[in-house]
Amino acid sequence: MNKVPKNLEDVFENAFTEIKELRELITPKLTLQEVGTITTVSTGIVNVSGLHSVGFEEVVKFPNDVFGIAFNVDEEEIGVVLLDEYSLLHAGDKVERTGRVMDLPVDEKLLGRVIDPVGRPLDDKEPIISSKRLPIERPSPPIMARSPVNMPLQTGIKVIDTLIPIGRGQRELIMGDRQTGKTTIAIDTILNQRDYNVLCVYCAIGQRASVVARVVATLQEKGAMDYTVVVVTEGNDPPGLTYITPYAATSIAEYFMEAGRDVLIVYDDLTNHARAYRELSLLLRRPPGREAYPGDIFYIHSRLLERSTHLLKEFGGGSLTALPIIETEAQNISAYIPTNLISITDGQIYLSPSLFELGILPAVDVGKSVSRVGGKAQHAAYRGIAGDLKLAYSQFEELETFTRFGARLEENTLKIIDHGKRIRALLKQPEFSPVSMPEQIFILLALNAKLFDNVPLDRMTDAERSLREAVQAVSAEVHKLFDTNEELSDKDREIILEIAQKALAIFQHTS
Repeated sequence: MNKVPKNLEDVFENAFTEIKELRELITPKLTLQEVGTITTVSTGIVNVSGLHSVGFEEVVKFPNDVFGIAFNVDEEEIGVVLLDEYSLLHAGDKVERTGRVMDLPVDEKLLGRVIDPVGRPLDDKEPIISSKRLPIERPSPPIMARSPVNMPLQTGIKVIDTLIPIGRGQRELIMGDRQTGKTTIAIDTILNQRDYNVLCVYCAIGQRASVVARVVATLQEKGAMDYTVVVVTEGNDPPGLTYITPYAATSIAEYFMEAGRDVLIVYDDLTNHARAYRELSLLLRRPPGREAYPGDIFYIHSRLLERSTHLLKEFGGGSLTALPIIETEAQNISAYIPTNLISITDGQIYLSPSLFELGILPAVDVGKSVSRVGGKAQHAAYRGIAGDLKLAYSQFEELETFTRFGARLEENTLKIIDHGKRIRALLKQPEFSPVSMPEQIFILLALNAKLFDNVPLDRMTDAERSLREAVQAVSAEVHKLFDTNEELSDKDREIILEIAQKALAIFQHTS
Protein backbone atom coordinates (compact mmCIF):
# COMPACT_ATOMS: atom_id res chain seq x y z
CA MET A 1 0.00 0.00 0.00
CA ASN A 2 1.39 3.40 -1.08
CA LYS A 3 2.35 5.84 1.61
CA VAL A 4 -0.01 8.86 1.86
CA PRO A 5 1.78 12.16 1.06
CA LYS A 6 2.28 14.47 3.97
CA ASN A 7 1.30 17.63 2.13
CA LEU A 8 -0.11 18.87 -1.15
CA GLU A 9 3.36 19.82 -2.49
CA ASP A 10 4.32 16.16 -2.62
CA VAL A 11 1.04 15.35 -4.41
CA PHE A 12 1.67 17.98 -7.12
CA GLU A 13 5.31 16.97 -7.50
CA ASN A 14 4.41 13.31 -8.03
CA ALA A 15 1.66 14.24 -10.48
CA PHE A 16 3.99 16.43 -12.58
CA THR A 17 6.64 13.67 -12.66
CA GLU A 18 4.11 11.10 -13.92
CA ILE A 19 2.78 13.51 -16.58
CA LYS A 20 6.36 14.21 -17.77
CA GLU A 21 7.19 10.50 -18.07
CA LEU A 22 3.93 9.83 -19.92
CA ARG A 23 4.59 12.69 -22.36
CA GLU A 24 8.06 11.30 -23.14
CA LEU A 25 6.52 7.91 -23.91
CA ILE A 26 3.87 9.17 -26.33
CA THR A 27 5.88 11.94 -28.01
CA PRO A 28 7.69 10.67 -31.16
CA LYS A 29 11.49 11.15 -31.03
CA LEU A 30 12.70 13.23 -33.94
CA THR A 31 16.32 12.82 -35.07
CA LEU A 32 18.11 14.83 -37.71
CA GLN A 33 19.53 12.66 -40.50
CA GLU A 34 21.88 14.13 -43.08
CA VAL A 35 21.03 12.68 -46.48
CA GLY A 36 23.02 13.14 -49.69
CA THR A 37 22.61 12.24 -53.34
CA ILE A 38 24.78 10.21 -55.73
CA THR A 39 26.06 12.41 -58.56
CA THR A 40 28.26 9.95 -60.48
CA VAL A 41 28.99 6.20 -60.32
CA SER A 42 32.12 4.49 -61.68
CA THR A 43 34.01 1.25 -61.03
CA GLY A 44 34.31 1.01 -57.24
CA ILE A 45 33.86 4.77 -56.77
CA VAL A 46 30.83 7.01 -56.14
CA ASN A 47 30.70 10.80 -55.91
CA VAL A 48 28.11 12.16 -53.47
CA SER A 49 26.79 15.67 -52.84
CA GLY A 50 24.87 16.98 -49.84
CA LEU A 51 26.83 15.31 -47.00
CA HIS A 52 28.55 18.47 -45.77
CA SER A 53 29.32 17.19 -42.25
CA VAL A 54 30.70 13.75 -43.19
CA GLY A 55 34.07 12.82 -41.70
CA PHE A 56 37.13 11.29 -43.36
CA GLU A 57 36.84 7.45 -43.55
CA GLU A 58 33.26 7.57 -42.20
CA VAL A 59 31.03 4.73 -43.39
CA VAL A 60 28.08 5.82 -45.53
CA LYS A 61 25.07 3.72 -46.51
CA PHE A 62 23.51 3.42 -49.95
CA PRO A 63 20.29 1.67 -51.09
CA ASN A 64 20.27 -2.17 -51.26
CA ASP A 65 22.53 -2.33 -48.17
CA VAL A 66 25.59 -1.16 -50.08
CA PHE A 67 28.25 0.53 -47.93
CA GLY A 68 31.22 2.74 -48.68
CA ILE A 69 33.93 4.77 -46.99
CA ALA A 70 34.35 8.54 -47.46
CA PHE A 71 37.82 9.09 -48.92
CA ASN A 72 37.84 12.46 -50.66
CA VAL A 73 36.15 15.05 -48.43
CA ASP A 74 35.83 18.16 -50.60
CA GLU A 75 33.74 21.28 -50.10
CA GLU A 76 31.09 20.53 -52.73
CA GLU A 77 31.09 16.70 -52.91
CA ILE A 78 32.79 13.66 -51.44
CA GLY A 79 34.45 10.68 -53.12
CA VAL A 80 33.29 7.37 -51.63
CA VAL A 81 35.11 4.06 -52.00
CA LEU A 82 32.57 1.24 -52.30
CA LEU A 83 32.78 -2.02 -50.35
CA ASP A 84 30.15 -3.73 -52.51
CA GLU A 85 29.23 -3.94 -56.19
CA TYR A 86 28.71 -0.56 -57.86
CA SER A 87 26.22 -2.04 -60.37
CA LEU A 88 23.44 -1.83 -57.73
CA LEU A 89 23.70 1.98 -57.56
CA HIS A 90 22.53 4.79 -59.86
CA ALA A 91 22.91 8.55 -60.04
CA GLY A 92 20.22 10.23 -57.93
CA ASP A 93 20.08 7.50 -55.26
CA LYS A 94 19.97 8.68 -51.64
CA VAL A 95 22.99 8.32 -49.34
CA GLU A 96 22.92 8.30 -45.52
CA ARG A 97 25.62 8.92 -42.95
CA THR A 98 26.23 6.28 -40.28
CA GLY A 99 28.38 8.36 -37.93
CA ARG A 100 30.95 5.58 -37.47
CA VAL A 101 34.18 4.38 -39.02
CA MET A 102 34.63 0.91 -40.50
CA ASP A 103 34.87 -1.82 -37.87
CA LEU A 104 34.45 -5.59 -37.57
CA PRO A 105 33.62 -8.13 -34.84
CA VAL A 106 36.52 -9.70 -32.92
CA ASP A 107 36.23 -12.80 -30.77
CA GLU A 108 37.88 -16.14 -29.97
CA LYS A 109 35.23 -17.65 -32.26
CA LEU A 110 37.18 -16.27 -35.24
CA LEU A 111 39.80 -19.03 -34.87
CA GLY A 112 39.27 -21.63 -37.57
CA ARG A 113 37.08 -19.33 -39.67
CA VAL A 114 37.37 -17.87 -43.18
CA ILE A 115 35.90 -14.36 -43.39
CA ASP A 116 35.99 -11.22 -45.53
CA PRO A 117 37.31 -7.85 -44.20
CA VAL A 118 33.84 -6.79 -43.05
CA GLY A 119 33.48 -9.93 -40.89
CA ARG A 120 31.08 -11.81 -43.18
CA PRO A 121 31.68 -15.61 -43.19
CA LEU A 122 32.98 -17.21 -46.39
CA ASP A 123 33.05 -20.79 -45.08
CA ASP A 124 29.30 -21.54 -45.07
CA LYS A 125 29.21 -21.47 -41.26
CA GLU A 126 27.17 -19.31 -38.89
CA PRO A 127 27.71 -15.51 -38.85
CA ILE A 128 30.27 -14.05 -36.44
CA ILE A 129 28.35 -12.31 -33.65
CA SER A 130 30.37 -10.55 -30.97
CA SER A 131 29.70 -7.73 -28.53
CA LYS A 132 33.25 -6.44 -29.12
CA ARG A 133 34.11 -4.65 -32.34
CA LEU A 134 37.34 -2.94 -33.33
CA PRO A 135 37.88 -0.28 -36.01
CA ILE A 136 40.04 -1.48 -38.88
CA GLU A 137 42.27 1.62 -38.63
CA ARG A 138 43.93 1.93 -35.22
CA PRO A 139 46.98 3.86 -34.02
CA SER A 140 50.12 1.79 -33.58
CA PRO A 141 51.34 1.15 -30.00
CA PRO A 142 53.50 3.99 -28.61
CA ILE A 143 57.26 3.50 -28.36
CA MET A 144 57.11 3.42 -24.53
CA ALA A 145 54.76 0.42 -24.66
CA ARG A 146 57.11 -1.65 -26.81
CA SER A 147 59.53 -4.31 -25.62
CA PRO A 148 62.78 -5.28 -27.40
CA VAL A 149 62.46 -8.10 -29.94
CA ASN A 150 64.43 -10.91 -28.30
CA MET A 151 62.23 -14.02 -28.52
CA PRO A 152 62.60 -16.21 -31.63
CA LEU A 153 59.72 -17.07 -33.92
CA GLN A 154 60.69 -20.53 -35.18
CA THR A 155 59.70 -20.98 -38.83
CA GLY A 156 60.78 -24.62 -39.04
CA ILE A 157 62.77 -23.69 -42.17
CA LYS A 158 66.45 -24.43 -41.61
CA VAL A 159 67.94 -21.70 -43.79
CA ILE A 160 65.77 -18.99 -42.16
CA ASP A 161 66.02 -20.04 -38.50
CA THR A 162 69.79 -20.37 -38.82
CA LEU A 163 70.91 -17.58 -41.15
CA ILE A 164 67.98 -15.08 -41.27
CA PRO A 165 66.31 -15.42 -37.84
CA ILE A 166 62.92 -13.82 -37.16
CA GLY A 167 61.89 -12.55 -33.71
CA ARG A 168 58.43 -12.17 -32.20
CA GLY A 169 57.31 -8.63 -32.94
CA GLN A 170 59.52 -8.30 -36.02
CA ARG A 171 58.45 -7.37 -39.57
CA GLU A 172 60.26 -9.55 -42.11
CA LEU A 173 59.56 -9.00 -45.81
CA ILE A 174 59.29 -12.02 -48.13
CA MET A 175 60.05 -10.97 -51.71
CA GLY A 176 60.70 -12.54 -55.09
CA ASP A 177 59.36 -13.00 -58.60
CA ARG A 178 56.17 -14.92 -59.39
CA GLN A 179 56.19 -18.64 -58.66
CA THR A 180 59.31 -18.71 -56.48
CA GLY A 181 57.71 -20.11 -53.30
CA LYS A 182 56.87 -16.98 -51.28
CA THR A 183 53.48 -18.22 -50.04
CA THR A 184 54.96 -21.65 -49.28
CA ILE A 185 57.44 -20.12 -46.82
CA ALA A 186 54.60 -18.26 -45.07
CA ILE A 187 52.40 -21.39 -44.88
CA ASP A 188 55.32 -23.49 -43.58
CA THR A 189 55.83 -20.89 -40.84
CA ILE A 190 52.14 -21.07 -39.88
CA LEU A 191 52.29 -24.89 -39.75
CA ASN A 192 55.29 -24.74 -37.42
CA GLN A 193 53.47 -22.63 -34.80
CA ARG A 194 51.37 -25.55 -33.50
CA ASP A 195 53.90 -26.41 -30.76
CA TYR A 196 54.79 -22.79 -29.91
CA ASN A 197 51.34 -21.49 -28.87
CA VAL A 198 51.38 -18.76 -31.55
CA LEU A 199 48.07 -17.78 -33.15
CA CYS A 200 48.10 -16.98 -36.88
CA VAL A 201 46.19 -14.69 -39.24
CA TYR A 202 46.52 -15.39 -42.96
CA CYS A 203 45.45 -12.37 -45.01
CA ALA A 204 44.84 -13.08 -48.72
CA ILE A 205 44.70 -9.77 -50.61
CA GLY A 206 43.13 -9.90 -54.06
CA GLN A 207 44.13 -13.54 -54.61
CA ARG A 208 42.55 -16.01 -57.01
CA ALA A 209 39.84 -18.12 -55.38
CA SER A 210 41.64 -21.35 -56.37
CA VAL A 211 44.85 -20.21 -54.62
CA VAL A 212 43.00 -19.31 -51.41
CA ALA A 213 41.06 -22.59 -51.47
CA ARG A 214 44.32 -24.53 -51.81
CA VAL A 215 45.88 -22.68 -48.87
CA VAL A 216 42.82 -23.24 -46.65
CA ALA A 217 42.74 -26.93 -47.62
CA THR A 218 46.42 -27.29 -46.65
CA LEU A 219 45.87 -25.58 -43.29
CA GLN A 220 42.88 -27.84 -42.58
CA GLU A 221 44.72 -30.99 -43.63
CA LYS A 222 47.69 -30.18 -41.37
CA GLY A 223 45.46 -29.18 -38.43
CA ALA A 224 46.59 -25.53 -38.50
CA MET A 225 43.10 -24.01 -38.84
CA ASP A 226 42.57 -24.65 -35.11
CA TYR A 227 44.79 -21.64 -34.35
CA THR A 228 44.41 -19.64 -37.58
CA VAL A 229 42.04 -16.97 -38.91
CA VAL A 230 41.86 -16.51 -42.70
CA VAL A 231 40.79 -13.07 -44.03
CA VAL A 232 40.13 -13.08 -47.78
CA THR A 233 39.41 -10.82 -50.72
CA GLU A 234 39.46 -12.30 -54.21
CA GLY A 235 40.72 -10.70 -57.38
CA ASN A 236 37.23 -9.85 -58.64
CA ASP A 237 36.14 -8.13 -55.40
CA PRO A 238 35.74 -4.32 -55.36
CA PRO A 239 39.11 -2.51 -55.00
CA GLY A 240 37.80 -0.79 -51.85
CA LEU A 241 37.32 -4.16 -50.16
CA THR A 242 40.82 -5.22 -51.25
CA TYR A 243 42.24 -1.99 -49.82
CA ILE A 244 40.79 -2.44 -46.31
CA THR A 245 41.70 -6.16 -46.07
CA PRO A 246 45.14 -5.93 -44.37
CA TYR A 247 43.89 -3.31 -41.88
CA ALA A 248 40.93 -5.49 -40.89
CA ALA A 249 43.18 -8.56 -40.51
CA THR A 250 45.59 -6.55 -38.34
CA SER A 251 42.75 -5.47 -36.01
CA ILE A 252 41.87 -9.15 -35.50
CA ALA A 253 45.52 -9.92 -34.75
CA GLU A 254 45.74 -6.96 -32.34
CA TYR A 255 42.72 -8.25 -30.42
CA PHE A 256 44.67 -11.41 -29.58
CA MET A 257 47.95 -9.51 -29.02
CA GLU A 258 46.32 -7.18 -26.50
CA ALA A 259 45.03 -10.26 -24.66
CA GLY A 260 48.67 -11.27 -24.09
CA ARG A 261 48.98 -13.78 -26.95
CA ASP A 262 51.75 -14.14 -29.52
CA VAL A 263 50.39 -13.68 -33.03
CA LEU A 264 51.78 -14.13 -36.54
CA ILE A 265 50.17 -12.31 -39.48
CA VAL A 266 50.90 -12.98 -43.15
CA TYR A 267 49.98 -10.36 -45.80
CA ASP A 268 49.73 -12.19 -49.14
CA ASP A 269 50.48 -9.95 -50.89
CA LEU A 270 51.01 -6.20 -50.57
CA THR A 271 51.63 -5.83 -54.30
CA ASN A 272 47.89 -6.33 -54.87
CA HIS A 273 47.16 -3.94 -52.01
CA ALA A 274 49.29 -1.19 -53.58
CA ARG A 275 47.65 -1.74 -56.97
CA ALA A 276 44.15 -1.54 -55.47
CA TYR A 277 45.05 1.75 -53.76
CA ARG A 278 46.54 3.11 -56.99
CA GLU A 279 43.31 2.20 -58.83
CA LEU A 280 41.16 3.93 -56.22
CA SER A 281 43.38 7.03 -56.17
CA LEU A 282 43.36 7.45 -59.94
CA LEU A 283 39.58 6.99 -60.07
CA LEU A 284 39.27 9.66 -57.38
CA ARG A 285 41.45 11.90 -59.58
CA ARG A 286 44.27 12.18 -57.08
CA PRO A 287 47.54 13.24 -58.74
CA PRO A 288 49.72 10.30 -59.84
CA GLY A 289 53.39 10.13 -58.89
CA ARG A 290 56.13 7.60 -59.56
CA GLU A 291 54.80 4.60 -61.54
CA ALA A 292 51.34 6.27 -61.21
CA TYR A 293 51.24 5.55 -57.46
CA PRO A 294 49.96 8.45 -55.31
CA GLY A 295 52.33 10.26 -52.99
CA ASP A 296 50.96 8.64 -49.82
CA ILE A 297 51.55 5.03 -50.95
CA PHE A 298 54.46 4.80 -48.46
CA TYR A 299 52.20 5.95 -45.63
CA ILE A 300 49.49 3.32 -46.22
CA HIS A 301 52.04 0.53 -45.72
CA SER A 302 54.06 2.16 -42.94
CA ARG A 303 51.02 2.78 -40.76
CA LEU A 304 49.97 -0.83 -41.35
CA LEU A 305 53.29 -2.47 -40.48
CA GLU A 306 54.01 -0.15 -37.53
CA ARG A 307 51.18 -1.92 -35.71
CA SER A 308 53.38 -5.04 -35.42
CA THR A 309 55.40 -5.05 -32.21
CA HIS A 310 56.23 -6.83 -28.96
CA LEU A 311 54.42 -5.24 -26.00
CA LEU A 312 55.85 -4.77 -22.53
CA LYS A 313 54.43 -7.00 -19.79
CA GLU A 314 52.51 -4.13 -18.20
CA PHE A 315 50.70 -3.66 -21.53
CA GLY A 316 49.82 -7.34 -21.86
CA GLY A 317 53.12 -8.78 -23.08
CA GLY A 318 51.70 -10.01 -26.39
CA SER A 319 53.44 -9.77 -29.73
CA LEU A 320 52.46 -9.35 -33.37
CA THR A 321 54.94 -10.60 -35.98
CA ALA A 322 54.34 -9.57 -39.59
CA LEU A 323 55.41 -11.44 -42.73
CA PRO A 324 54.42 -9.15 -45.62
CA ILE A 325 54.86 -10.67 -49.08
CA ILE A 326 55.77 -8.59 -52.14
CA GLU A 327 56.14 -9.62 -55.77
CA THR A 328 59.09 -8.34 -57.78
CA GLU A 329 59.34 -8.17 -61.57
CA ALA A 330 62.43 -9.52 -63.36
CA GLN A 331 64.32 -9.65 -60.00
CA ASN A 332 64.11 -5.85 -59.70
CA ILE A 333 64.25 -5.26 -55.95
CA SER A 334 64.92 -1.54 -56.50
CA ALA A 335 61.42 -0.84 -57.89
CA TYR A 336 59.18 1.65 -56.10
CA ILE A 337 57.00 -0.60 -53.91
CA PRO A 338 59.77 -3.13 -52.98
CA THR A 339 62.14 -0.34 -51.88
CA ASN A 340 59.35 1.27 -49.86
CA LEU A 341 58.70 -1.97 -47.98
CA ILE A 342 62.40 -2.79 -47.53
CA SER A 343 62.81 0.57 -45.76
CA ILE A 344 59.76 -0.04 -43.54
CA THR A 345 60.51 -3.63 -42.48
CA ASP A 346 63.24 -5.12 -40.28
CA GLY A 347 64.78 -7.26 -42.99
CA GLN A 348 63.91 -9.28 -46.07
CA ILE A 349 63.97 -12.86 -47.32
CA TYR A 350 64.74 -12.79 -51.04
CA LEU A 351 63.74 -15.78 -53.18
CA SER A 352 65.81 -16.21 -56.32
CA PRO A 353 64.22 -17.58 -59.52
CA SER A 354 67.66 -18.94 -60.53
CA LEU A 355 67.86 -21.08 -57.38
CA PHE A 356 64.24 -22.13 -57.88
CA GLU A 357 64.97 -23.34 -61.41
CA LEU A 358 67.95 -25.33 -60.12
CA GLY A 359 65.68 -27.11 -57.63
CA ILE A 360 67.30 -25.52 -54.57
CA LEU A 361 64.16 -25.15 -52.45
CA PRO A 362 63.35 -23.02 -50.57
CA ALA A 363 65.04 -20.71 -53.08
CA VAL A 364 66.38 -18.29 -50.45
CA ASP A 365 69.27 -16.15 -51.68
CA VAL A 366 71.32 -15.85 -48.49
CA GLY A 367 73.46 -13.05 -49.95
CA LYS A 368 70.48 -10.73 -50.60
CA SER A 369 68.52 -11.71 -47.48
CA VAL A 370 68.99 -10.09 -44.09
CA SER A 371 67.43 -9.88 -40.64
CA ARG A 372 68.15 -6.60 -38.88
CA VAL A 373 67.29 -8.16 -35.52
CA GLY A 374 69.65 -11.06 -36.19
CA GLY A 375 71.11 -13.12 -33.38
CA LYS A 376 69.13 -11.19 -30.73
CA ALA A 377 66.08 -13.15 -31.91
CA GLN A 378 67.87 -16.51 -31.82
CA HIS A 379 68.34 -19.15 -29.18
CA ALA A 380 71.87 -19.07 -27.81
CA ALA A 381 72.44 -22.59 -29.18
CA TYR A 382 71.88 -21.24 -32.72
CA ARG A 383 74.11 -18.21 -32.25
CA GLY A 384 77.11 -20.42 -31.56
CA ILE A 385 76.58 -22.26 -34.84
CA ALA A 386 75.17 -19.80 -37.34
CA GLY A 387 78.21 -17.52 -37.66
CA ASP A 388 80.57 -20.28 -38.82
CA LEU A 389 77.93 -21.71 -41.13
CA LYS A 390 77.19 -18.41 -42.88
CA LEU A 391 80.90 -17.72 -43.38
CA ALA A 392 81.50 -21.19 -44.85
CA TYR A 393 78.50 -20.85 -47.17
CA SER A 394 79.57 -17.38 -48.36
CA GLN A 395 83.08 -18.65 -49.13
CA PHE A 396 81.59 -21.55 -51.09
CA GLU A 397 79.34 -19.28 -53.19
CA GLU A 398 82.32 -17.05 -54.12
CA LEU A 399 84.61 -19.97 -55.00
CA GLU A 400 81.89 -21.77 -56.94
CA THR A 401 81.94 -18.96 -59.51
CA PHE A 402 85.60 -19.67 -60.36
CA THR A 403 84.94 -23.36 -61.02
CA ARG A 404 82.82 -22.38 -64.04
CA PHE A 405 85.98 -21.23 -65.83
CA GLY A 406 87.55 -24.67 -65.50
CA ALA A 407 90.42 -23.38 -63.39
CA ARG A 408 92.61 -25.88 -61.57
CA LEU A 409 91.99 -25.54 -57.85
CA GLU A 410 94.19 -26.45 -54.92
CA GLU A 411 93.15 -29.15 -52.47
CA ASN A 412 92.06 -26.77 -49.68
CA THR A 413 89.80 -24.88 -52.09
CA LEU A 414 88.23 -28.14 -53.28
CA LYS A 415 87.47 -29.06 -49.66
CA ILE A 416 85.73 -25.70 -49.10
CA ILE A 417 83.61 -26.28 -52.23
CA ASP A 418 82.74 -29.86 -51.22
CA HIS A 419 81.76 -28.67 -47.75
CA GLY A 420 79.66 -25.87 -49.26
CA LYS A 421 77.81 -28.35 -51.47
CA ARG A 422 76.84 -30.31 -48.32
CA ILE A 423 75.60 -27.11 -46.65
CA ARG A 424 73.47 -26.30 -49.70
CA ALA A 425 72.11 -29.86 -49.83
CA LEU A 426 71.12 -29.77 -46.14
CA LEU A 427 69.50 -26.34 -46.40
CA LYS A 428 67.11 -27.78 -48.98
CA GLN A 429 63.73 -28.64 -47.53
CA PRO A 430 60.47 -29.96 -49.02
CA GLU A 431 57.32 -27.86 -48.58
CA PHE A 432 54.98 -28.37 -45.60
CA SER A 433 57.63 -30.28 -43.62
CA PRO A 434 58.99 -27.97 -40.88
CA VAL A 435 62.04 -29.13 -38.93
CA SER A 436 62.03 -28.84 -35.13
CA MET A 437 64.63 -26.82 -33.24
CA PRO A 438 66.49 -29.85 -31.72
CA GLU A 439 66.69 -31.49 -35.15
CA GLN A 440 68.05 -28.30 -36.71
CA ILE A 441 70.74 -27.92 -34.04
CA PHE A 442 71.84 -31.55 -34.47
CA ILE A 443 72.09 -31.10 -38.25
CA LEU A 444 73.96 -27.79 -38.03
CA LEU A 445 76.44 -29.01 -35.42
CA ALA A 446 77.16 -32.06 -37.55
CA LEU A 447 77.66 -29.78 -40.55
CA ASN A 448 80.11 -27.52 -38.70
CA ALA A 449 82.00 -30.59 -37.48
CA LYS A 450 82.16 -31.72 -41.16
CA LEU A 451 80.55 -35.07 -40.37
CA PHE A 452 78.64 -34.85 -43.64
CA ASP A 453 81.74 -34.22 -45.78
CA ASN A 454 82.32 -37.97 -46.27
CA VAL A 455 78.67 -38.59 -47.18
CA PRO A 456 78.05 -38.82 -50.97
CA LEU A 457 75.85 -35.99 -52.26
CA ASP A 458 73.25 -38.41 -53.58
CA ARG A 459 72.81 -39.88 -50.07
CA MET A 460 72.53 -36.59 -48.17
CA THR A 461 68.73 -36.78 -47.90
CA ASP A 462 68.88 -40.27 -46.39
CA ALA A 463 71.67 -39.25 -44.03
CA GLU A 464 69.67 -36.24 -42.81
CA ARG A 465 66.61 -38.42 -42.25
CA SER A 466 68.68 -40.89 -40.20
CA LEU A 467 70.06 -38.08 -38.05
CA ARG A 468 66.58 -36.62 -37.44
CA GLU A 469 65.31 -40.05 -36.38
CA ALA A 470 68.24 -40.33 -33.96
CA VAL A 471 67.25 -37.00 -32.38
CA GLN A 472 63.78 -38.36 -31.61
CA ALA A 473 65.34 -41.35 -29.84
CA VAL A 474 67.73 -39.45 -27.54
CA SER A 475 67.13 -39.14 -23.83
CA ALA A 476 65.07 -36.42 -22.16
CA GLU A 477 68.33 -35.20 -20.62
CA VAL A 478 69.67 -34.21 -24.06
CA HIS A 479 66.37 -32.51 -25.00
CA LYS A 480 66.65 -30.34 -21.87
CA LEU A 481 69.65 -28.66 -23.50
CA PHE A 482 67.28 -26.86 -25.85
CA ASP A 483 64.61 -25.85 -23.34
CA THR A 484 66.70 -23.03 -21.89
CA ASN A 485 68.16 -20.08 -23.73
CA GLU A 486 71.73 -20.96 -22.79
CA GLU A 487 74.73 -21.70 -24.97
CA LEU A 488 75.75 -25.29 -25.45
CA SER A 489 78.79 -26.28 -23.40
CA ASP A 490 81.68 -28.28 -24.85
CA LYS A 491 80.34 -31.36 -23.07
CA ASP A 492 76.86 -30.82 -24.60
CA ARG A 493 78.40 -30.56 -28.06
CA GLU A 494 80.35 -33.76 -27.51
CA ILE A 495 77.15 -35.62 -26.56
CA ILE A 496 75.33 -34.33 -29.66
CA LEU A 497 78.24 -35.05 -32.03
CA GLU A 498 78.63 -38.57 -30.65
CA ILE A 499 74.94 -39.28 -31.42
CA ALA A 500 75.33 -37.69 -34.88
CA GLN A 501 78.47 -39.72 -35.64
CA LYS A 502 76.66 -43.00 -34.89
CA ALA A 503 73.65 -42.02 -37.02
CA LEU A 504 75.80 -41.03 -40.02
CA ALA A 505 78.38 -43.81 -39.84
CA ILE A 506 76.62 -46.08 -42.34
CA PHE A 507 76.47 -43.30 -44.96
CA GLN A 508 80.10 -42.20 -44.77
CA HIS A 509 82.66 -43.54 -47.21
CA THR A 510 86.32 -43.76 -46.30
CA SER A 511 88.92 -42.54 -48.73
